[in-house]
Amino acid sequence: MSPVMDYNDSQALLSREHLIYVITVPLSTSIILANLVIILGISWNRQLHNTPNYFFLSLLVADMCTGVALPFIPLMGLNRELSFSSCLVAHVFPNFLFLAFLFNLVMVHYERYICIVDPLHYNNLWMHRSFPLALLVVWAPPLLYASLPAFGWNNWTGPDWNDCCASSQKLATNCSTNGTACCSYSRVFPNAFIYLEVYGLVLPAILTIAGMTGRVLWITRGQLKDICRLHRSVERGSQASDREQRLNLRYTRCVVAVSLTFLACWVPYLIYMHVCIAVLISDTKWSFNTHIVLSCTGIGSMAVVPLVLGLANKQYTEPAYKVLQKLRDRWRRRTHGSEEGDT
Repeated sequence: MSPVMDYNDSQALLSREHLIYVITVPLSTSIILANLVIILGISWNRQLHNTPNYFFLSLLVADMCTGVALPFIPLMGLNRELSFSSCLVAHVFPNFLFLAFLFNLVMVHYERYICIVDPLHYNNLWMHRSFPLALLVVWAPPLLYASLPAFGWNNWTGPDWNDCCASSQKLATNCSTNGTACCSYSRVFPNAFIYLEVYGLVLPAILTIAGMTGRVLWITRGQLKDICRLHRSVERGSQASDREQRLNLRYTRCVVAVSLTFLACWVPYLIYMHVCIAVLISDTKWSFNTHIVLSCTGIGSMAVVPLVLGLANKQYTEPAYKVLQKLRDRWRRRTHGSEEGDT
């Protein structure tokens, strides 16, 4: 391997890492700060200290951890020189945080779904009677599944087909003597592991969330029709009143907001997921820049879902709004006082 090729390979790796950090660091910082604002808002308001909001707090913690791991997820697609233990941590830990976030998101949607579909039995749910068990359900299975490569389900003993150690003008024996090896997602995650995670965990979870959301909208539509029918019977009129039109308009806005949220938050990740599976099946090389952009936008857009749910609730954001209002009033008084001093 010539020094020129070695220099070009190292520069290409640095440029890819730089692109990842340029995209993910601002997005990760925004996700972490927004989650902290909502978490503090729930913590400071004692009226929000109940089981449903505890589930949402667990989701926010998982989302914040996903924001922390966001810069490391696209790095999983790069070949790097790491030891076996470091390579496992670099792949297993972000995957665990992602799966925990997804499980928490399904639990929050299920809890709110039961509240609307079956409100009479809502307070008797098993998750309300045993909150620690519910937390164990959403955190322990992701940890167990993500840790399977650490217990032997990996391709680490296979050949170093990516030959990333040799690209740095070293022999594979030299790479093994200093404790490093070619760290790649294909050596940590077998194809069967990836297929099972995508089509056995991730995709069913997304479809479940979409199904519960659609069912809630359908029930809401039926209740809205019943309200309009009762209103017309009381008013004894055949035409829709202004109140009915306002209700229909509010429902239409709700449907549009839910549809846009799904398109903006879930569709990019679904595209990224299926593109990765298609490349994995065809066993073809593709542009690293395309992979980086798709992975950053896909994971980042999905991590925005809890923020949309949280920021839409005024009770969650009221403490932050009050703090900003106090700072704004103090700044105005200080500015007004300095202007009077100048005159």
